[in-house]
Amino acid sequence: LLEAGETVTWSARHFLVRWRMTVRISGFERPRWFRDEMVHGPFTSFRHDHFFETAGHGGTRMTDEIVFRPPGGTAGKILGRHLLAPYLNRFIERRNRVLKAAAEEGSPGSAPAPALFS
Repeated sequence: LLEAGETVTWSARHFLVRWRMTVRISGFERPRWFRDEMVHGPFTSFRHDHFFETAGHGGTRMTDEIVFRPPGGTAGKILGRHLLAPYLNRFIERRNRVLKAAAEEGSPGSAPAPALFS
């Protein structure tokens, strides 16, 4: 488990390019919220807040909020709005489905967790 101040480096292929991004846990209020912020990577800035709240039947609802600034000036802003933002939204939604399936794995009637990367 990560704690405040720690870093993690992610590597993945997006748009046929291998990307690496290092983030630092810059805010942490267990069990309700944590924030990771890019310290090295492909964006001019990238901040990701994770919010957790109690949901019905003993469950947990997780909500993500991402604020980023792509590189590349005006062209980067346009690509960010029309390409990167929708792509990141779909990526996070898929990641959350995988996390949910993994958390529920072993529950009666649950299916194996799908792969996040294919």
